[in-house]
Amino acid sequence: MSRHVVLIEDEPNIAEAIRFLLTRDNWTVDVHGNGSDAAEVIQAASPDLVILDLMLPGKSGLEVIQELRLVEQMQRLPVLMLTARGQLKDREMAEKAGVTRFMTKPFSNSEVLTAVRDLYAQAYQEPQDAAP
Repeated sequence: MSRHVVLIEDEPNIAEAIRFLLTRDNWTVDVHGNGSDAAEVIQAASPDLVILDLMLPGKSGLEVIQELRLVEQMQRLPVLMLTARGQLKDREMAEKAGVTRFMTKPFSNSEVLTAVRDLYAQAYQEPQDAAP
């Protein structure tokens, strides 16, 4: 089963590395490089998950997530935010805006893959019934 992610990342090397990693893990990956129309791109694609850089040309990742969360169908969409800015205030602002998980750069491939798999599982897999 192929899962679909939209990756909004303006750094080509990072975008390509994540695209390659997730494609190998059976994800369909759409890459977009700026924030100015990112919310519209995400809504049109209707992905299972979004990976969103904080600092983007056009609009910041925070502005993008705030726009998305105003749309009813996008309110529960899992969003992994990537950023070189890892101060507590950045995390708090991201959480307040509706980011599901926050990850600072640099990160390892295994960290990204684990985060994406976890977010997908939390959002879409049925909870296990408790044993009697």
